[in-house]
Amino acid sequence: MQQTPNRKYTAFAPVGLVDRDWPNRVIDKAPIWMSTDLRDGNQALFEPMNAEKKMRMFKTLCAIGFKEIEIAFPSASETEFGFVRKLIEEGHIPDDVTIEVLTQAREHLIRRTFESIKGAKQAIVHVYNATSPTFRENVFGMSKAEVVQMAVDAVRLIRKLADAMPETTVTLEYSPELFTATELDFAKEVCDAVTAAWGATPARKVILNLPTTVEIATPNIYADQIEWMHKHLARRDSVLISLHPHNDRGTAVAAAELGLMAGADRVEGCLFGNGERTGNVDLVTLALNMYTQGVDPQLDFSDINAVARTYEHCTQLPIHPRHPYVGDLVFTAFSGSHQDAIKKGFAAQKADEQWAVPYLPIDPADVGRSYDSVIRVNSQSGKGGIAYLMETEHGIVMPRRLQVEFSGIVQQHTDTHGGEVSADDIWRLFSGAYLESTAPLRYREHHLFEHGSAQGIRLKVDIDGTTHILVGEGNGPINAAVHALQNAGIAVQVRSYEERSMVPMGEDGNARACALMEMAAAGRGECFGVGIDANIVTASIKALVSGINRMGIAASAQPVEQAA
Repeated sequence: MQQTPNRKYTAFAPVGLVDRDWPNRVIDKAPIWMSTDLRDGNQALFEPMNAEKKMRMFKTLCAIGFKEIEIAFPSASETEFGFVRKLIEEGHIPDDVTIEVLTQAREHLIRRTFESIKGAKQAIVHVYNATSPTFRENVFGMSKAEVVQMAVDAVRLIRKLADAMPETTVTLEYSPELFTATELDFAKEVCDAVTAAWGATPARKVILNLPTTVEIATPNIYADQIEWMHKHLARRDSVLISLHPHNDRGTAVAAAELGLMAGADRVEGCLFGNGERTGNVDLVTLALNMYTQGVDPQLDFSDINAVARTYEHCTQLPIHPRHPYVGDLVFTAFSGSHQDAIKKGFAAQKADEQWAVPYLPIDPADVGRSYDSVIRVNSQSGKGGIAYLMETEHGIVMPRRLQVEFSGIVQQHTDTHGGEVSADDIWRLFSGAYLESTAPLRYREHHLFEHGSAQGIRLKVDIDGTTHILVGEGNGPINAAVHALQNAGIAVQVRSYEERSMVPMGEDGNARACALMEMAAAGRGECFGVGIDANIVTASIKALVSGINRMGIAASAQPVEQAA
């Protein structure tokens, strides 16, 4: 790093806003939310989502409660175009959800974008062009007048195409790209020209998206910029001001919160902060921040673990263990004094009173988390490096959430019996908890078969001591086994699945497979099951049985086929 950074970088100039109101305002209602997970988030992935993952993510976003979802950049590729068509043609879009598509301000791209949304009930067409001096002068070589004309021409074409598609309610969204680096008076000039060209009215509002395309200033300056636009835009009653903060300075959430206080109506972002470079604003954190202040965010994160597992599956990105609200460690206390305060806080907390447990800004139960993981053994607490011993001594690499779960079992043992635990003690505890349970379900054997494009399974199990043969089909052996068990009234959801190759053990020197499965059941919470076998499919089924037994799920219906 340079000793004199001022020679290379200049501080961002403050906004001349002497009558700012935002410092005295509070957020008292949810904004309009727009998820760009399937566009901005997807384009930032090492491996973009395939159609199956995009569909799963779309349905998850709908279930959370998003009413506006940016689904694609359809003119960018046939894959993107095809996904838009699939959603529309197969009827996957709920009536109360508006899809959004992005396009550059170029005629052939706009026309292709409109081809993609044919048949949609309602759609937002999001058009943008760069407005900052750096882009005008160095990238495109355009004058201010040319930039304005480019935006206006694009909007006029969108209006013409929208008028020719009366079966679809089309809303215009415009973004002056690099808004935060654009002169405010020029940003206003472009935006006013856009709303005039569209013919914006209170009944036909334009979304003006004012992004921190690159976060280059402190959040207070962004708030000043938003409030300046809020107070100076023409046709303000015909405009929805939208925020699209990126996280280059690590302050996207703060920028969004201050931007809402400054007069914005809408926020664009991604689950858990996915997106280009350092990501978009994290909509989960932003929404739950509101929730902890008594504001209904109008988004449902009551089963945040399920959302997190879907996100990790679709993006192939891990969520940091200390990520606000959802990280594996956010409801964990290592400090003895913290543990004591939390225990006393839980003891004093009344169900009908304001939340006031020390060190916990939110009740874990509100996001579907368990109190069980709040206080647990640390590898540095004298109870031993559990995960380290399991890996080095027994070849089992545990996911972090399994580490949390199993450490609670070890803690319960040490609290009851006292003293230190050895590697052998830990293995006996692990084996007893995850590998040896046979009630109410005992695995006997299985046979796989193909049934058209589906995978079938004949599963032989003992249920409460009685042998049954259960049959099921699915998109793979695990899914087929889940469906087979449903025929016995045993209903579970597989939240995550990992398989590991264990180091060779025993005299034969053969490697074994270890399957680690996180599952959930109604009214039972979540837990892990573990299976070990030379065959990975057998290990997976054993893991499924292990988790069912750990949750204590009993059969609630007569199996469809019973062995003689």
